[in-house]
This record gives sequence, structure tokens and C-alpha cells, in this order.
Amino acid sequence: LGVRLVTDHRSDTFVNMQLHPKDTGGTFLEIDQQLGPRGMDPDGPWTPAGGDGWQRARRVHRVANILAAEIQAEDPAATAERWGEILQQEVVDPDNPCLYVENAGVRFVPCRDGRPEGLAGLDLLTVDRGAVLAAAKARGCAVDATSVMLCGMRVHLTCAMLAYVPPLEDMAFVLFDLFEADDEWTRMPAFAGSIDRALAAAVLAEAGKLAAGVAPLYQTSDASGPRWQDGTVTAPAGFQEAFASLAAGGWLGISGNPAHGGQGLPKMLTVLVEELFWGANTNLYLYGALTTGAALCIDAHADRALKERYLPALYAGRWTGAMALTEAHAGTDLGLIRTRAEPAADGSYAITGTKIFITSGEHDLAENIVHLVLAKLPDAPAGPRGISLFLVPKVLPNGHRNGFASGGIEHKMGIRGSATSVINYDGATGYIVGAPNQGLACMFTMMNHARLSVGIQGLGLAELAYQNAAAYARERRQGRSAAGAQDSSADADAILVHADVRRMLLTQRAFAEAGRAFGTYLGLLLDRAHHAPGADQRRSAQQRVDLLTPVAKAFLTDRGMECALLAQQTFGGHGYIVEHGIEQVVRDVRITQIYEGANGIQALDFAARKVLRDGGKALGGLLDEMRTETVAPVFAAPLAEATERVERAAAGVAAEAAKDAHLPGAASADLLELTGLAIYAWLWAKMASRVHDDHPKRHLARFFYAKLLPKTLALEAAVAAGAGTVMAMPEERF
Repeated sequence: LGVRLVTDHRSDTFVNMQLHPKDTGGTFLEIDQQLGPRGMDPDGPWTPAGGDGWQRARRVHRVANILAAEIQAEDPAATAERWGEILQQEVVDPDNPCLYVENAGVRFVPCRDGRPEGLAGLDLLTVDRGAVLAAAKARGCAVDATSVMLCGMRVHLTCAMLAYVPPLEDMAFVLFDLFEADDEWTRMPAFAGSIDRALAAAVLAEAGKLAAGVAPLYQTSDASGPRWQDGTVTAPAGFQEAFASLAAGGWLGISGNPAHGGQGLPKMLTVLVEELFWGANTNLYLYGALTTGAALCIDAHADRALKERYLPALYAGRWTGAMALTEAHAGTDLGLIRTRAEPAADGSYAITGTKIFITSGEHDLAENIVHLVLAKLPDAPAGPRGISLFLVPKVLPNGHRNGFASGGIEHKMGIRGSATSVINYDGATGYIVGAPNQGLACMFTMMNHARLSVGIQGLGLAELAYQNAAAYARERRQGRSAAGAQDSSADADAILVHADVRRMLLTQRAFAEAGRAFGTYLGLLLDRAHHAPGADQRRSAQQRVDLLTPVAKAFLTDRGMECALLAQQTFGGHGYIVEHGIEQVVRDVRITQIYEGANGIQALDFAARKVLRDGGKALGGLLDEMRTETVAPVFAAPLAEATERVERAAAGVAAEAAKDAHLPGAASADLLELTGLAIYAWLWAKMASRVHDDHPKRHLARFFYAKLLPKTLALEAAVAAGAGTVMAMPEERF
């Protein structure tokens, strides 16, 4: 993604010059050079401070000029002159500098804990392996398969840093070949004549372009993180411009109500747009993702005045949304919340209390932040039936700052570029949304939207992990194939020849592509639930959405975690190193299994509410659709067996649940995973039926059926085992 020249002044100063490609087919250029025990004197720019640091620094300078003159496609003389001028500028932090070479030249940024702070603008020089090698050969430099010598320094050509390529081709396949979106849209009055294949492709292409543009900030935002000072939160460097692009393109309002400035695009299209932004830069998209859910909730439940005031600005991205539910003592059990809402004479309410884990509750990327806050009225019933919902803006209609502030930001395992605040409400002005004591029901509109979105976040990160693991496996050379050397010109074969590496990569890709189909199917169901011409069609689709929302949230994120870990394992020891980036994906995807309802809660909701409460009718309808799918004979029998396993497992739980109250909870995680695998089997059979026999999707479908679907045998047995062994051990023995 550009040239990065890093000096890390500790016991032995180290220069690391890196050149990154924008595409997975390129290479990562790294120049290692020690500068000596200190390298630079704080009293003068690039002054020798011991050893031969000055001479070594000059060598690094010459390398920069060579790269600029030979690789960058602009005036070499002007570039070299500009680099030379900027290299002479004073170091910002001479005791611990980090030097980054950008397309405008070189600048210094301070470091914290050996990592750069405030780094932005990584859309830099674009090269590939061929360009680097050609430049080196032109200057008579020694060249081999993996490195070149420039100015006496070894330049390593390896794959490193995360790269993201929008999977637009597969998205088009899922939309138009698998689910025939254009035909679906013509049958829905809201979309007929207003959207077609060409427009949808253009939307995805533009979203992909922006996603690829903001992707370089993903790792830098993890390194620097947001900053908190006296209640003010500053987003990571580069996010101001990136978020402005997200807002200016209308991307936060693409599914919004057109009556208030939204674009009203189909959900089966916008769910793919979400995947692009989640996969490219999860940290950035977290600042805007809750905005769409907040707008959906306001549009569904707020009065006309609130809609007219808040929806246009939310859709435009000038204002953002936040969801304030959790308190220190009240997580899943929201009936325990203590935040109070006191009625005021003007019809508003004074909100007082403290909320924790509030994603994007405070930041500097928007003019206003609209909090949707759960609180209790003075005369509210106890428990969840006494919860009301309030809209609490950071900036009031009169332009004054409202009475709440960030009390600090959480220090997290992952998503470190996203600001997660403790919010203290001190008599803040709020406006009720929906009826009193009906807040939880209203908030579920936003929560269910967020649950699907978080599932797509897990999918996006799975795709990111797979892309980088596959690129690494093509480049990394270790050992020989079990069938004998595959590349006699090299000392070792690419690790892609090894069966276990292939197993890991195929598992990742099988889960990612089936997950994309599953998310799009949920989008289709949501479109039908809101826009199908018949009331029965809308009702049936909504029942299916209700059934599958917890499956989407839990199964997509569980598989996202599995894919990230497999990607890290593919990298081996390099996957444990920060610079390669894959460990960040592991850390970031972990939260998706926890927030917006932990996956154990999703499984219990699926088993106890969605399956048992209606006697299995909704699940039965889904299984009937799966059974009637016309698929290739090689998939037909295994698919039928998988649906029967789900049916037997659910029936067994239903038959015994009345006798054992613990059974739904004990069986729920296994039942959800069993159902998810069966759904993926159905989707893989559908996809395979739409391509030729040697298409990658046929290969992936066969792999899924042979290596992944058999897990349903064990899951059915685990469900049938009941709750006895789970509940038998006394509490005091734990």
C-alpha cells in the first residue's frame, strides 16, 4: 500500500522499509538495516550520534530515492528532490521516531509502545513484484526469487500486511445467479422499475472502491486507537476523512426510508454493502453501523416530529447513532437497569444513569450523536416490562450540549480503533420513543437489525482472513509436496501443496461463501417481509426472519472466529506477529460472538422461543423448502439426511423439554450449529447446481459435504444426550 520506513529507537535501532501492494497478487517489500545504538541525535536532524548511524541513514535515503525514481510513475528528479528536502526536516520525537514515506514525501510521527501514533494516508506507491525486480535489475542489483540487494541492503519480497479485495464477482453470483434478485425485485412494487442488475452492480462497485480505499486504515487504527481527554473522544488518525467519504456517498442511508432522505435500496443488496465495509475496515464501520439501526428504530416507533428532525441527518451521516442498553450490573438481564427517566413539564424527560460498553457513544466524526437509551419511568413496573426507550441527542435542538458525557473509553482486546465509552447521563434531556414501558419491544427493532449486521461483520472478517491466508500460502515456501517436488526451480514448494494447509483454506472459503449466501438469503426474506405484494407472503417471510436471525448472528460469527483462527494457523509463527495483521483479525472477530447478545443467548432464543414456542412450525417450513430443492444427485441424499437430523433433534428437545426445564439451554448451542450446517449444505447444493462441474464452487461444495457436513452426526448425538450430564455436578464442585 506504499513505502513505510520505520525507525524504532530502542537498544538496537532498526530500520524497516516496506513496500505493500494494493492487490493480493503483489508483494511486500521490506528493507532491514541497523542504524547503530542510537542512530540520530536529538540536537540536530540526521546528525550522527555514535557508530556509523549517519552513513547508514544516508544509505536508507539513497534507497528511498532509488525506489522513488525507479518505481513511482512520476517525475523521478522532482520526487527525489522532494524526498531529500523532507528527510532533512527535524524529527518530531527524536528519542522514538517512526518515519513513514508517503506519496508526498517523508514525515515523522511519534510512537507509543513501539507503534506509530497518528498515522494516516496510506494510499501510497503501488508496485508489484515485477516492478521491484525490474528496477533492481536495471541498476545491476543482485536478484533472487525472494529478495534483491539495494545500496548494500537486503530487500525481502514477502507477503505481509493485510490486503482486502472486494469479492464483487461472488456477490454478483449470489445476487443474480443464486437468488435471481432482478426477478425478485420486479415482483415487489417498492423496487419494480427502480432497481435492476446494472444499478445493483454499480452500487457494489462503488462500495467496493470506497471499502478498498479505507482498508489501509484498519491496522493503523488498531495501533493508535482513539483518544479520550476530559470527556472528548478523538477517533484514530485518518478516520475523519474516511468517515466523511462514507457519509458523503450516502452509504449510511442506503436502506433508509425515502420519505426522510433514505435511498430505500433492497436489503439483499445492502447486506452485501455492509459486508464490504465490515471486511475492509471493521474499526471504521463501527462508527456508522449503529446509525442505520437507530434510524430503523426511530422510523418504526418514534413520532412524526422526531422522524422529521433526526432521520434526514442520520441518513446523511451528519449525525450518527448509538445504542445505550448495558449497565455494569445489567447485561443480558436488562430488567435490572437503574437508569431513570423523570418527566419534565415540556414533555421531555430527564435521563440519569450510567451505561457501559457504548460503541461510538462519543467521537468527533459527526456533528451530533443520537443515543437510544433504555431507562425506567418513576412508576414503571419491575423487570423488563417497566423499560422505556428515549432518544437522547448529544446536541439539543437549541444547539446546546446535552447533559451527558463519556466518562472514559474501554481498553479492549480487539476493535481497538473503535471508541467504546462509559456514558454518564446527568439529567440529560430525552424524548420518549414509542409508548411508556414498551421500550424493550421498540429497541428489539434496532437489536435485531444489529444482530444480523454483527453476523455480517463476522462474515466480512472471515473473508478478510481467508484472502490473506490464501495469498500467504501461495507465497510461503516450506518443504516439498508429499507427491514430490512441484517447483524444481526453488528450494521448497509453496505450502499450498500440503494437504492440511488446503484443508484449512478450503474450510475458510467454504464457510465464507456459504455465509455470504446465507446473509443474502436473510436480506431477501426481509425484503419479502416488507415489500411482497401479498399479506400472507409478508407474514411468512417475517416468521422465517424471526427464526433465522439468532442463527445468522451466532453461526456467522462462530464461523468467522473459526476462519480467523484457521487463517492464523496457516500463517504459522508469522500469524502470531503483529505486522502480518492476521492476529488483529482474530482479536477483532472475537467480539462478534459476544456483543449484541452473546451467542449462547442467541442459541437459547433459537431453541426455546423460535423452535419450541410454535411447536416447530417455522423450522418445519424451512426444512420443507430445503428438501424440495432440486440439486445434483451427489448432494441430494446427504442433504435430505441433514434436514432429517435437524428435524429429529428439534423434535427430541420438544418432546422432553416439558419434563426438564434445563434441556433447551443444554441442547441449544448444538441445535443451532446443527441447523446452521444443514442450511449451509442446502446453500452449497443450490450454488453447485448453477455452475459447471469444474467450477470452484463445485469443488467447494464437494469438500463441504465430505469434510464439514459429517459434523452434524455428532451434533445430533449431543442434542439427544440431554441436560443430565450438564446439570449433574453440584455448584460447590465448580
